[in-house]
Amino acid sequence: MTDKPKTKGDFTLPGEAGYEDMTLELAERWGADAIRDSDGTVLSDKIVEADYPIYSTICLVRADNEWAKANRDKLQQNYLMSDPVVAEKEHIDIDLLKGFFREQFEINANDDPKTWWQVFDRTTAEEVTKDQWTFDKDSGAVTVQNVKKWHKYTVNFLAYRIWEGISMYNHITNDWGDREHQMPIDPIYPEAQQAMLNYLKKWLDEHPRTKIVRFTSLFYNFAWFWGDPAIQKFRYADWGSYEMTVSPMAMRLFSRAKGYEMTSEDFVNNGAYCSSHNVPSGRLWDWMDFMNEFVVRFGRQCIDMIHDAGKLAYMFYDDHWVGTEPWGRRYRDLNFDGLIKCVFNAFEARLCAGVQGVRTKELRLHPYLFPTGLKGEPTFMEGGNPALDAKRFWVNIRRGLLRMPIDRIGLGGYLHLVRDFPDFVDAIEHITNEFRTLKQFHAGGAPYTAPLKAVVLTAWGKWRSWDYVGHFIPGVEIYEVTESLAGLPVDVSFISFQDIQKHGIPDGVDIIINAGKAGSVWSGGEHWKDARVIEAITGWVAQGGGFIGIGEPSAVRHSSQYFQLAHLLGVDREIGLTLSHVKLPVTVSSTHFILKDFDGEPDFGKEIDNVYVLGSDTEVLTEKEGSPRITVNSFGKGKTIYMSGFKFSPENTRLLHRSLFTAAGKEPEYRAWTCSNIRTDCAFYPRIKKLVVISSSDTAETTDVFDAAGKSIRIHLEPHGIKIMDMS
Repeated sequence: MTDKPKTKGDFTLPGEAGYEDMTLELAERWGADAIRDSDGTVLSDKIVEADYPIYSTICLVRADNEWAKANRDKLQQNYLMSDPVVAEKEHIDIDLLKGFFREQFEINANDDPKTWWQVFDRTTAEEVTKDQWTFDKDSGAVTVQNVKKWHKYTVNFLAYRIWEGISMYNHITNDWGDREHQMPIDPIYPEAQQAMLNYLKKWLDEHPRTKIVRFTSLFYNFAWFWGDPAIQKFRYADWGSYEMTVSPMAMRLFSRAKGYEMTSEDFVNNGAYCSSHNVPSGRLWDWMDFMNEFVVRFGRQCIDMIHDAGKLAYMFYDDHWVGTEPWGRRYRDLNFDGLIKCVFNAFEARLCAGVQGVRTKELRLHPYLFPTGLKGEPTFMEGGNPALDAKRFWVNIRRGLLRMPIDRIGLGGYLHLVRDFPDFVDAIEHITNEFRTLKQFHAGGAPYTAPLKAVVLTAWGKWRSWDYVGHFIPGVEIYEVTESLAGLPVDVSFISFQDIQKHGIPDGVDIIINAGKAGSVWSGGEHWKDARVIEAITGWVAQGGGFIGIGEPSAVRHSSQYFQLAHLLGVDREIGLTLSHVKLPVTVSSTHFILKDFDGEPDFGKEIDNVYVLGSDTEVLTEKEGSPRITVNSFGKGKTIYMSGFKFSPENTRLLHRSLFTAAGKEPEYRAWTCSNIRTDCAFYPRIKKLVVISSSDTAETTDVFDAAGKSIRIHLEPHGIKIMDMS
């Protein structure tokens, strides 16, 4: 590795016709080595003929609107549940699309409703027999006869998506006016597959200068139900669920493949739908496996066609990604050349960095070059501060990039928007050069990693490693915890309850982390009723393993205790079942190893209360109104730690870092290559003897970095700063 900083390459620039000079000037300033188009922009001949490889964006399911309009019965579909109606007399009329965005959905009246729909009495959770209801196509309503007064009724019905969700968002966000609404076709139909392949072949012939075909993404969008804009713009969104893959054709093919039939209620799930926060049923797992196999099989046909044309195929992992889980067992079968992930945080960077079976991994940075952000906040418009946004996103992402390498970064959107924000241009120049430096260091060898291995236990396991329900959701423990983990110098992987049931605890694991609310896929829900899981973890801790539980770990209404691992944790939660039991008093010990570097009380955000200790050996490090917030307990040769909640912050990241060493029984090994200042992080690359120290703070910081021998080095950092030291 050369010590000379690299200032060119590894950056993808969004170009824009009409702004050719600006495109090429910024390509030079930011050191771009590729130029891309974006949804809503095109590249002019002057840009395409410049000396840059070209990324061209394609989304096959919405590419040929003429075919979609001529084949409306081949549009993508999903199940919706109507709003509940309370019966006041012997019959009720239910307006199916009431409360939904009628520009997004259209009722499917082509496939027999009596075959594919279901009506439920939600008060009794019983299905209404099909002879009790009728559907009026003209009014879009279902009439239910012989109902029970004051009971609630809903209809599960199929709806076509007549406006593709991502295009719809971009159209409305950027005020595209009377531009034609793009409709998504469903490749589950052989006719649609052939149309898509024909379109792709023609498109490839018409783009001879394109080097990289950038799929945005493949076929099925994440679930996104929009509402009546006069009432509620968004009704349901889940970046990880499979609601948008459903159709009668797919359900027939599933039945042939799996030997049984899915129903509408398998997808509607009492109105909770297939939320990634909920523990998946075995039937849903089968559906996901079926769709994953189909998406990979047909996706490979498209990618082979691109390779035959002498081009590379990259996938943008955020829009129509469903069925392509990068950590799933079939992902490498797609044979993509590159994976692009849009990121705000460190855990998203780790998601992309750790994927196997793809050569190039690229991050698309934020803010996106749109007037507003994902939540409607001003970005490249009056009131916005995109330079500060970029810096703050980058310092979070950078924590993950200290630990795992990424090959490229880039931007997307309307390049001309940066004209009025010269400080943003400066910020991106600085960020691109920092990225190239970190990439060079990784090329010289992996950074120091502490001698402990942590696994995160969820019902999804490896299938959703670092990947949950989209971007960061504040208050959800799994996001908060893994965002902290993503920047720590520890080995982190993900396992499922099925893994433990079948194989026990993997060799070499030091700590298991279980974090989440009771009943959630993150805590585990019904899986905690399986004695095999309890036996495996209990025996493993007794032999010296460490367990960290956060929120409501192992919680389920099942046995005499709410936390099924209460015997390990030394605490349980009062949910009204043991109110008559006299609880032990809480005695706080505030000098523990975990609390070093920490003053005051931790801020865990919204945390679990009414926790109580089960024995005098449970050490309480901090409490609130008599409810323990951090505890340490010994069981056999092992240790457990309980936290009543978690919120990503420098303070809590340090608490978690120290807790890992306590749970693993390796406190003496903690100090090597750590920083005294909690707002700073460091990484040491032993093969090239380079030390990188970063600050995530908006203010100047001073920190001491401790080397492997315990000697300290004092370092001063500017706001969001970085320092590089040669330790040879």
